[in-house]
Amino acid sequence: MRDAMQQTLISWGRRLTLVAVLALTACLPRRAPNCRAAPPEAGCARVLFLGNSYTFVNNLPGVFEKVAASLGHPVYTDLVAPGGARLADHSVSDDVRQRIRTGHWTHVVLQEQSLFPAVEASRQREMYPAVRALVAEIRAANAQPVLLATWGRPHGYPEGGFADYATMQAEITRGYRTIAQEQQSVLVPVGDAWAAVTAAHPDIPLWQPDGSHPSVQGTFLAANVLAATLFRAVPRGLGTRGDVPEVHVYRLQQAAAKAALGAAAVP
Repeated sequence: MRDAMQQTLISWGRRLTLVAVLALTACLPRRAPNCRAAPPEAGCARVLFLGNSYTFVNNLPGVFEKVAASLGHPVYTDLVAPGGARLADHSVSDDVRQRIRTGHWTHVVLQEQSLFPAVEASRQREMYPAVRALVAEIRAANAQPVLLATWGRPHGYPEGGFADYATMQAEITRGYRTIAQEQQSVLVPVGDAWAAVTAAHPDIPLWQPDGSHPSVQGTFLAANVLAATLFRAVPRGLGTRGDVPEVHVYRLQQAAAKAALGAAAVP
């Protein structure tokens, strides 16, 4: 009888030990996948940005990484973004082609020179042929092409026939949307979110004083639209705000989610 009780106690002790070990293991932080490795570990996104100063000012790729991580998506980014670069420049660059082919990217983000998407002649002559060439390279490398639709200028572009911001923004959006639909590529509607914030919250400065490049709020907005579009999730919380004032964060996140996912996605 005593031996049977001892065996029972030993058995229960082993079970409790196993339960405790399993519980402790479940509480331990899981190792994040190595997204820098090429090819990356499972669960990673590797995103290459091809653009210009609109991309490298305020480090859009880095802000996007933080927003993506807050949504539970580990990301590694890289960029090729010389000041003033056009997609036509990227499309004929041996360095860019080599990076696309050998980088094991999951996505390649294309951002055109700021004025070309608004002007029909520039779209047809330079932007669209460049996008077609780059999309072919990106798909050959088994990555997903992504078009980052940018923003207009606060006073329009009178030299190009655009008297105000709204007119210019509408044409930029149309330019990006047309080629994205043709190429069946992901469209990131940063310009739509920009227009919504400009209309509803004119106190939030999205442009730098030059009236062209993004402020930290503008870059934060673009990063949130990109993350919401790629990961189909609503960014929330203050952890990714950087230098963005707290009072602006929720409004920017809300506008990003509405532009990327639709108004129904934001409570």
